[in-house]
Order: sequence, then structure tokens, then C-alpha cells
Amino acid sequence: MKDSKQKIFYYDEITDDFMETKKQNYELPDDYEYMPKGLWFKIKSVVCYFIAKLFASIYCRLVLHVTIKNKHILKEIKGTGYFIYGNHSNPLSDVFTPALASDRRIYTICSPANFGIPIIGNLLTELGGIPLGKNEKQKKEFRECIDERIYQNKCVVIYPEAHLWPYYTDVREFSNKSFKYPAELKKPVVCMTTTYQKRKKGQKPKITVYLDGPFYPNNRLSIEENKEKLRNDTYKTMKRRVKNTNYKEYKYIKRSKK
Repeated sequence: MKDSKQKIFYYDEITDDFMETKKQNYELPDDYEYMPKGLWFKIKSVVCYFIAKLFASIYCRLVLHVTIKNKHILKEIKGTGYFIYGNHSNPLSDVFTPALASDRRIYTICSPANFGIPIIGNLLTELGGIPLGKNEKQKKEFRECIDERIYQNKCVVIYPEAHLWPYYTDVREFSNKSFKYPAELKKPVVCMTTTYQKRKKGQKPKITVYLDGPFYPNNRLSIEENKEKLRNDTYKTMKRRVKNTNYKEYKYIKRSKK
């Protein structure tokens, strides 16, 4: 990154990660439980989530200046579990906003590296984190956890761009891989697009988050075809919504190949 009036990030590929943690290579323990049982875990989970959502409500509105648009679209899918897909461009808003945008408890697919963060990493399971598995056993339990949360009529949050690019004002290309979950489960998808606007006062921008959809799998299409359909519905909507951004403090430049 280069210090100037406009912060510049140079990247090689759209899969570059600009927000690595000190324990980026952290791995889940072999005995990690995706869905712990027991009363004590349930109590901790309810309390931690309540506190986190209360903090998010205050912090997002007063500090991050977040506004959420079109939340009324969730009324259409009130009786079923669903998936939220968002662009990954804010290290704080992306953590808190989904809980405020959703009409129910959320569970977020995330990197195991987040579980290596001091203090907060130890509470991510209680807060609804679903880490990617490192072996066949964990991958199986990872998928079972997603299915179970959806069957419980909860909301699963996915950032298909995978890596965080701070204040990136466009949408990076992403594959249809993560759309296999709604395609296979035949569940709706909601698109959540984060955009940035200049404020009259203060250096940080206003954040406007748009909800769009829901988008449904087509029963006449195969799973592979629905993966592509849902991916395209989401990507095209995000590309349309990010046009509402007029904040350009951060600039991303692709390195030229020698």
C-alpha cells in the first residue's frame, strides 16, 4: 500500500488477501465441534449473540454510519431458511451488518484463521461462525452444519469473493461454487451489497447496504444450472448496486506482469 491522498493497493490476482491475521495459517483442532450440544453452550451462544447484536446496532449506526435498505423483501421468505451473499469490502461492517440486515439469527461461513484471533476467536462458534473444514471429517460436519441451520429456518451468510478488499468499490468476479448450497437445498438467496457515499463531515464514508431478491432455484434446472443461475442473479445485482458508490479514497491497481 502506498501512502498518498488516495490509498493505493497493488494486486496480482483478484484472490489476493489484504487483511491477513497473525495466525493466518491457524487450523481447527481435530476435535472441533461444529454444533456443540449441551445447555451451557446454548446459554453462552444466546448471551454472546445478544450482546454482539446490541453492540452492532449501536456501532454500525453511530460509528460506521450504516443504513440498510429494502429489508422488507425478507417478508416473502419468512417461513424458510435462506442464504445471504454479500460483497466483501469492509472489515467491520461485514462482521456486524448481516445480523442487522437479517430478520433472524445468522450463521456465517468463514476462514479458520478467524478462530486464531485472540479472545474473539474463542467465541466465534457461539456467535455463529461456520469455519471451512481442513479434512474429510470436518468438511462433512461443515456441510451438515449448514444444512441443519437452514432446516432450522436460520440464515447462512456467505461472502463469495472470499477475501476482504477494504473499501473496494466494485465487485470482483466469483465462481458459482458456493451456490451449490441453495441449489441443492432448493432455498432462496438474498443479495446484500455494501456501497459507500461521501459525507459532508468526517473522513469515513456513509455505508448503504442494499438487500435484493429473493432469488430462487428453478425446479426445471439441474443443480449445476441453478448454481450458475443464482450466481449470475447475485453478481449482476451487486454490479448494479455498487454504481451507487461515490467514495473513492481507496484505489486498486493490478500489477503489470514483467
